[in-house]
Amino acid sequence: MTKIITGGIAIAIVLAASALYTVSETEYAIKLRLGEIISVEKEPGLKFKTPFVNNVVKFDNRIQTLDAPAERFLTGEKKNVVADSFVKWKIADATRFYKATGGSVSRMNNRLTQIVKNGLKSEFSKRTIAEVVSGERTEIMKNILQLAKKDTTEFGIEIVDVRIKRIDLSQEVSNSVYRRMQAERERVAKDFRSKGAEEAEKIQANADKERAVILANAYKESEIIRGEGDAISAANYSKVYNKNKDFYSFHRSLESYKKSFNQNNDVLVLNPNTEFFRHFNPERQK
Repeated sequence: MTKIITGGIAIAIVLAASALYTVSETEYAIKLRLGEIISVEKEPGLKFKTPFVNNVVKFDNRIQTLDAPAERFLTGEKKNVVADSFVKWKIADATRFYKATGGSVSRMNNRLTQIVKNGLKSEFSKRTIAEVVSGERTEIMKNILQLAKKDTTEFGIEIVDVRIKRIDLSQEVSNSVYRRMQAERERVAKDFRSKGAEEAEKIQANADKERAVILANAYKESEIIRGEGDAISAANYSKVYNKNKDFYSFHRSLESYKKSFNQNNDVLVLNPNTEFFRHFNPERQK
C-alpha cells in the first residue's frame, strides 16, 4: 500500500512539473496543442499547460544582431567593392514569426542576409565608387532599411537598423585609384613647382632691378661727393698757390719726382734743360 502511495505521489509530481513552465522577461512563449497555436505568453511568470497535450516554444524578445558576411558588389562604373554590413532586428509578432519560419532564427537570418545583399547590389549599381565610399553611404543605408522593413512584414519581425560597417576596394580597383591619385598629386606638385619657378624669376628680376637702382644711386652719390671733394681740393690748392707760388711749384715737382722714381731701376732719358728738372738747376730758378 505504501509503495502505491509513493508511486502515486511521484506520478503527481511528474505531472505537476510537466504542467508548469516559466516565461522570463526576455522571452515570448507560444503554447501549442498538437502543432496548433493556442496562446502567446508575453508576460513573465509561472504558466500552466496540459501535460502531454500542450508543448511550449520560446523566443528571445531582445534585439538580435545579424552580422552579414562580406560580399562583392559592382558599382555603376563596373568596379568591384567589398561591403560588410549588419542588421539589428527583433521579434514583434511571435505568432507570425512562428508560422513564417517555424520558429527558426537561423532561417530568418538567412532571409535577412539575402534581402540586404539584394539591396546593396541595387544601391551600389546606381552609384560611383566615390558616392558609395563617402558621398551617399547614409542614403544607401536608409534605402536598405526601408527595403528590409517592407520585405519582412510577413515574418512578424521589426527591423531596428541596417548599417554598413565598411566598404573596401578590391585590389585591382585600389591599385587603379592609387595610380590616379598619384598622377593627380604629381600634376598638382608640377603646377606648384611651375608657379614657384615663375615667382622666383619675378623675385630675382625685382631684386636685380633694385640692385641696379641702388648701385646707380650710390655711384651718383659717390660722384657728387668726389666732385665736391675735388672742388674743395682745387680751391685749397688755389689758395696755397696764390700764397706762395714758388713753394707750391716745388711741392708739385716733388710729387712728380716721387711718382716717376718710385722703383730702384727706373731710368728716364730726358733733356736736363726741360721744365721737369727746373728745380734741379739753380740757374733756371732765377
